[in-house]
Amino acid sequence: MNFGGQVARIRQIQRAFRNKSKFVQLDDGTLGLLPDEWMDRISRYFSMAQLEKELLHIPKIRFSEVEEYFEKDVLANEVREELATLRQDFLEATSIPAVEVPAGLQTALRDYQQEGFNWLCFLDRFGFGGCLADDMGLGKTVQVIAFLLYLRAGSSANPHLIVLPTSLLFNWEDELARFAPSLRVLNYNAVPRSKKERLLTDYDVILVSYGILSSDISFFRTQSFGYVFLDEAQLIKNPNSERYKTVNVLKSDNRIVLTGTPVENSTFDIYGLFSFACPGLLGSKQFFKDTYATPIDQFEFRRRAVELEQKIAPFILRRTKRQVVHELPEKTESVIYCDMSEAQRTIYSAYEEEVRNYINGTNTDLLDQDRLHVLASLTRLRQLCNSPALLQEGYSAADSVKIDVLIEQIKGKMRAHKILVFSQFVGMLDLVKERLDQNNIAYSYLTGQSKNRKAIVSEFQHDDSIRVFLISLKAGGIGLNLTGADYVYLVDPWWNPAVENQAIDRSYRIGQDKKVTAVRLICTNSIEEKIIDLKQRKQKLASDLVGTDANWFNSLSKEDLLALASS
Repeated sequence: MNFGGQVARIRQIQRAFRNKSKFVQLDDGTLGLLPDEWMDRISRYFSMAQLEKELLHIPKIRFSEVEEYFEKDVLANEVREELATLRQDFLEATSIPAVEVPAGLQTALRDYQQEGFNWLCFLDRFGFGGCLADDMGLGKTVQVIAFLLYLRAGSSANPHLIVLPTSLLFNWEDELARFAPSLRVLNYNAVPRSKKERLLTDYDVILVSYGILSSDISFFRTQSFGYVFLDEAQLIKNPNSERYKTVNVLKSDNRIVLTGTPVENSTFDIYGLFSFACPGLLGSKQFFKDTYATPIDQFEFRRRAVELEQKIAPFILRRTKRQVVHELPEKTESVIYCDMSEAQRTIYSAYEEEVRNYINGTNTDLLDQDRLHVLASLTRLRQLCNSPALLQEGYSAADSVKIDVLIEQIKGKMRAHKILVFSQFVGMLDLVKERLDQNNIAYSYLTGQSKNRKAIVSEFQHDDSIRVFLISLKAGGIGLNLTGADYVYLVDPWWNPAVENQAIDRSYRIGQDKKVTAVRLICTNSIEEKIIDLKQRKQKLASDLVGTDANWFNSLSKEDLLALASS
């Protein structure tokens, strides 16, 4: 752009755009005025492109916007032809072509799994990444294994990397060995440190945990991979986290993320997933926050939610159990209301009054430190609903109405059913253990500190004398297949329903042939009732994808918080 003989470089114009200024700083120190029509056009260009050496580089994945924002006479003939092909064959495709299942797959794919495999192959044809977001328990692993066999038949000489939580290593190793024994698989976590820099190209598939990848990233960043797959990809939802930054330095031809919960806390989770799987699709962090996250989460702006759904729709495949697995037995959810004893209620009421007084003493707009203090206080109220022993010495499992009810339930159900018991608080599980020991009831026990998860799970699944499995909510949320159980007890309600559903899905998944019953234990006239009521009252967007528990706690007003702390 020429201003009286002074030419404004693209980088200078970009700086004006970022500063939201109509004036561009020129080399001679003067300012050039950018016309409004230019500002509108330039803002579109900079929102979709990366500037490199005075050239705007637009990701191929934003091809539909290139057609919309650039005049045809600006584009070269070959570019116009490629855009037309992408629009016709990818964006406007009425169906995804079926792909023959590779001969090396040692299992039959269900219909919806075949469709997922077809979809992965379809994205691969165009060089696009994506998010496979099927519900937990629908077999995302086997769909990826079929795809790995398909890729091996292609031309890429580079191995494929699967990054996953440590707890899932044995699941992937077992299923790769069972369903695709011809694939050469390396569990990098199990390799002695002295041999870790062996040639990865000797293998088709490399498995590595997020933690080991981070510690050995200086090695991994020098390697080239065909695909990088992230399992339980919600773990990179925070783009400011070290985990997110680590996986983004990996070099690969393409990327796929796998998650049963594409949105755990807020719409911004989507940015973390798709900026990795589909770089450039959603623009910069600030652009996404201003355009989508804030309008959707804070103002429930439906039009923005629809726009976001349309933008990511070609690159995400999400199926629920209700949609695709008609052979799964019925799932029932119920609530058992528990009345605190007089002693437990007295302690609870004292803490409750303390919380109310603190909230009343804050400004209408709670500061971040106020919210942290309130969250900690509300957590103590939740612990008191479980047992005073979690906060005060001199109390035991005998002082908990919930443990009384739970033990009674276990005794009545254990002869005919296997039972999972989840709690967010490990201390509560330890109190339940005491009572189970007193009643000579055998159990398995799993927390974040447990070693050899595979052996613990196998013991519960196959030893008929063990009828109860105590599991901490976060440790048991991923990587467990517990179809031996058909009763699930959630001892304490969690803010985010997605986390509770993950726990229930440990039992309610493919392979389950019994009716599953999920039971929540709720103390009456307590914060637990208020959590359930408030979650039901708060408006949610219609979309299951964008509107899942939109940063629930941080969206609560001072009045909402007072309601939680009032019996």
